Amino acid sequence: MKTTVADLEFKLIIDAEEIKTRVDAIAGALNAEYAGKKPLVVGVLNGCFIFMADLVRQMNMPCEVAFTKVASYHGGMKTTWQLRNDLDLAVDIEGRDVILLEDISDTGNTLSFLIEDLKQRNPASLIVCALLVKPAAQQYHIAELKYVGFEIEDKFVVGYGLDYKEQGRNLNGIYQLVV
Repeated sequence: MKTTVADLEFKLIIDAEEIKTRVDAIAGALNAEYAGKKPLVVGVLNGCFIFMADLVRQMNMPCEVAFTKVASYHGGMKTTWQLRNDLDLAVDIEGRDVILLEDISDTGNTLSFLIEDLKQRNPASLIVCALLVKPAAQQYHIAELKYVGFEIEDKFVVGYGLDYKEQGRNLNGIYQLVV
């Protein structure tokens, strides 16, 4: 299945049912790991909002949610390597178990920046869940990256919260750029 987002054509690579199955599996693992705890789930906006909503609804322990926003793409298809902190985390995380949710980790630049920032705030624990990871693009080793939805090729993708020119976030699946 193909679709057009803004001025580019994309093809479906992960459908909605595959995403649901994987999100449910990650939630199950988190339910086991955090049983008896009350973790703080921190979403990295804007792309994580659909992943976060679906995941949190499947978590069966008490949890809180908060958001941060760091940008490195600035509307394009490649990272600029220039991070912009658009929304700092407004919650005190000292002594808290923190689950950081990211839509996609390609180079690891954003996650590396966020992890270092969050560690300075002294959480009890910090792990990362990323819906998508591009192993071939990784420039940083992210030891905290514990849960991964899917490993994908180093190609541009949209859908399920990810965008191109602020469009395509509402697509139910993950779509890869057709070149």
